[in-house]
Amino acid sequence: MKVCIAEKPSVARDIAEVIGAGQRKDGYYEGNGFQVTWTFGHFCTLKEPHDYFEQWKFWRLDDLPMIPQQFGIKLIDNPGVQKQFGIIESLVQNCEEVINCGDAGQEGELIQRWVLLKAKCTAPVKRLWISSLTEDAIREGFQKLKESDQYNNLYAAGSARAIGDWLLGMNATRLFTKKFAQPKVVLSIGRVQTPTLAMIVQRQKEINAFISEEYWELKTIYRETEFTATIDRLRDKEKANKGLAYLKEHPFEITSFERKEGKEGNPRLFDLTSLQVEANKKYAYTADDTLKHVQNLYEKKIVTYPRVDTTYLSEDLHPKIPGILQDMTPYAALTAPLLANPIPKLKTVFDDKKVTDHHAIIPTGKYPENLSQEEKRVYDLIARRFIAAFYPECKISNTTVMGKVGQVAFKATGKQILEPGWKELYANDKQEKKEGEAEEKILPVFVAGEKGPHEPRIHQGKTTPPKPYTEATLLRAMETAGKQVDDEEMRELLKDNGIGRPSTRANIIETLFKRRYIEKKKKNIFATQTGMDLIDTIQSELLKSAELTGTWERKLRLIEKGEYAMDTFKQELIQMVVDLTREVKMSAGKVIAIAEGNAEPAPKTTKEKKPREPKKEVAPEPLTCPKCKAHPLKKGNTAFGCSNFSVCGFKIPFSIMGKTLTDKQVSDLVTKGKTTRIKGLKTAENAQDTDGKLILNAAFEIVLES
Repeated sequence: MKVCIAEKPSVARDIAEVIGAGQRKDGYYEGNGFQVTWTFGHFCTLKEPHDYFEQWKFWRLDDLPMIPQQFGIKLIDNPGVQKQFGIIESLVQNCEEVINCGDAGQEGELIQRWVLLKAKCTAPVKRLWISSLTEDAIREGFQKLKESDQYNNLYAAGSARAIGDWLLGMNATRLFTKKFAQPKVVLSIGRVQTPTLAMIVQRQKEINAFISEEYWELKTIYRETEFTATIDRLRDKEKANKGLAYLKEHPFEITSFERKEGKEGNPRLFDLTSLQVEANKKYAYTADDTLKHVQNLYEKKIVTYPRVDTTYLSEDLHPKIPGILQDMTPYAALTAPLLANPIPKLKTVFDDKKVTDHHAIIPTGKYPENLSQEEKRVYDLIARRFIAAFYPECKISNTTVMGKVGQVAFKATGKQILEPGWKELYANDKQEKKEGEAEEKILPVFVAGEKGPHEPRIHQGKTTPPKPYTEATLLRAMETAGKQVDDEEMRELLKDNGIGRPSTRANIIETLFKRRYIEKKKKNIFATQTGMDLIDTIQSELLKSAELTGTWERKLRLIEKGEYAMDTFKQELIQMVVDLTREVKMSAGKVIAIAEGNAEPAPKTTKEKKPREPKKEVAPEPLTCPKCKAHPLKKGNTAFGCSNFSVCGFKIPFSIMGKTLTDKQVSDLVTKGKTTRIKGLKTAENAQDTDGKLILNAAFEIVLES
């Protein structure tokens, strides 16, 4: 019997259907020589300090740094996890072969390897590595199973990342908390979160220190076209008035007229970060929200694997592109011009050298149905970007006109779209003007040497402070280790030195909100006083510098490629922790407090409503999350969820299968694992209403027991 271990129950079900394992058992499917089981999230974690030494249970400066001789893993203390792990362990120990069907990425590899390690797996292991969950992709993946050893470097990089985060996070958090925090306050330090916070604090300081100054510019209108003087902005109003008087004494003369045709290249396909950036710009979605929506689209087989950091496709995908475009029937009017001709094999789209484990995010061609409004919007972004990649380039005409009034030079620029090309797909969108880019306007034809009367004036303005980060600009800054880069080619080159991974950056930002180190006002992100105090207290540049942290990320990527030793990385981090501990213990600094209400713990929070008169029914809010067993349930806008939702992920929607749950039904689900019988439930399988009990399964999903 061959045992397949998938990343979650829904994926296990999809795989079981394709390979013929149709018989449902307790915690797995069976049939056709296969047993298909699943994990759900992290089953194992690195051991905690007290698992190594009892004395490390207590936070004491004298015990720092904590450096285990050898790192170990343990099973998460959760009944559902322990039950499902027992099933996996039993299956693995009695099989002829294991097929790792986990999420095809670094974190997915780590999750499954730790489970197999904990289960003492001795059977040979193969790897299913696919970029989409369509039936064809799964079937093709099983025909081309990989040897597990091919992904040893990926596992090594995942382990090195986890150990690095433990070493720095555990030691530095305790170190700064015991040295600088008030009683009962924790100062959280992280290998990626701290330099990210440092970037936000630095921008905040620049904004706070900025002093706005008035300036004056000389402008004039000649033949209904506005020209601006090329001299530096004037800081003195009297000089501006003298300049205006001078302009009134002389006619305007054209010195040169130049019109050049050019092209605006097609936008690149999406990687996860650029998709999160675009969704934040267009719909104000948080990075975390976008990740959840695109993950749902992936699990519904509508788009390919989303946690990627490349904007390219592998060259072997080129023959499949016409079929995908043909299947995108909602966009038939836009794909028809492309399908009328052969699809070009563009170097800006297809490049094997720029693709490692996965290619850019693209549609699978499956019809997009049963989607939420948010999922529709994210899918539309991906679909249009995919089609736009194969459209002709946008042809433009750039015009530059130079003139003079007396000895003062003037300039006007304009841009005209001659052939929209790929911009046809965004005809209804408001185009964002980049800094320094010519405004889209048609200028009349001028002739060098022509002269005439003009209407000079003074434009008065004020200098503006640096812009606060939004999630879009912060994600870009994390991707390029703090460097502001607009050029796509340069951005690709800097990716290896970025901080964090595409799949973890959203969680890092959410953690900073939760810790109250940053807050959001509209779309802008600001550092709180606590966040600023924390960064000011940290003297070590290794902790704060995005660029230096980027070098650690680069080493992790080199481990993934087999070009850097995991042990070397570990020893370098240990030395850094030892040096940091010594430095902080000997330093002095002010005590940091977390002021109540100085920031919301996370974006999109709402003010608590005044409680109504208590009802007789049991209120679910005091209940403990049944999944993690550690945090209370909280009431949100649409669901009750674990207060540690970003990590745990457990929630109970207010309405399920067309029924709004009562407080008692929610309470029964949490405490007993099931509700009493509910009438009139609506399901996708039955046209008629159904009666039954709602139960929590082993994966803590709410399912119907009819």
